[in-house]
Amino acid sequence: MTASSPNPLSYKDAGVDIDAGDALVERIKPLARKTLREGVLAGIGGFGALFEVPKRYKEPVLVSGTDGVGTKLKLAFEWAMHDTVGIDLVAMSVNDVLVQGAEPLFFLDYFACGKLDVDTAAAVVGGIARGCELSGCALIGGETAEMPGMYPRGEYDLAGFAVGVVEKSRILTGKNVTPGDVVLGLTSSGVHSNGFSLVRKCIERAGASLPATLDGKPLREAFMAPTRLYVKNVLAALAAHPVSADGTGGIKALAHITGGGLLENIPRVLPEGMAAHLRKGSWPRTELFAWLQATAGIDDHEMNRTFNNGIGMVVVVAAASAAAVATLLSAAGETVCTIGTIAPRGSGDAVVVA
Repeated sequence: MTASSPNPLSYKDAGVDIDAGDALVERIKPLARKTLREGVLAGIGGFGALFEVPKRYKEPVLVSGTDGVGTKLKLAFEWAMHDTVGIDLVAMSVNDVLVQGAEPLFFLDYFACGKLDVDTAAAVVGGIARGCELSGCALIGGETAEMPGMYPRGEYDLAGFAVGVVEKSRILTGKNVTPGDVVLGLTSSGVHSNGFSLVRKCIERAGASLPATLDGKPLREAFMAPTRLYVKNVLAALAAHPVSADGTGGIKALAHITGGGLLENIPRVLPEGMAAHLRKGSWPRTELFAWLQATAGIDDHEMNRTFNNGIGMVVVVAAASAAAVATLLSAAGETVCTIGTIAPRGSGDAVVVA
């Protein structure tokens, strides 16, 4: 028999509250239930979630993506705005999966903190569930890690993981992109979730001279606006306008404009020898991005390399289909701009903005 200590220590004494974790799970379950879709066999609560690929797919190829929210979380902590960063988390992964032409199927999240605050965590997961609803994928699992000493009080970190599916014959590779194709830009809802290290420096530099509003929104709401989810509208456009066998029609490539901006993301979906020539001023210039550029004192090249700068998703489409695709996306609620064309690259850059 082992003698008991005169001063026993419990897990809770060490900083981990199992009861709080259980309470969070109970708060999460109804949120997750709202995201259920075909294919879910077992979700939150087990050691692993089960999902069956929908039988309508003949040659299913799984597409996976993972990401976080980055230093935008620092503003969430400072401004106590936790209800939208979960949407950012979902969007960063499902928008990436979408670029391959894939339909997001399910999502898992990882929430880590030093001390679990159930209300804060529930607000974050509520945003995650909302993001899943808006993108048509199921929230089927995740992990909440309470790790005393790892994070300052009131702070947390987020990571997400999405899995989608696409017919093998419908995978978007960009290989069919040719000169004369049209580049459509779908506008962003703001900064989305990239470039926030510079955003925070700009806010710090502005100090007391911060504007009260940007683009008609209170400043904090303008910066914390969640990443736009393009999934449902773009999937509908892909279904209506798949690339034709001869490459003369349909949508040929997609690019999610995240870290690296327009200049580094568009080339990722172009074949060797092709370049995107974008027309400066062909998409809206918002107060938010104008303020960031003026405050940071950076040129147009750096803006297009650091931020999405107003365009969150790029659609490369055959010229014959461009008008129809733009009309369909506009009717679905996207703000669509014709921002350029594809041309031979030659010895120039893969993206030219002029």
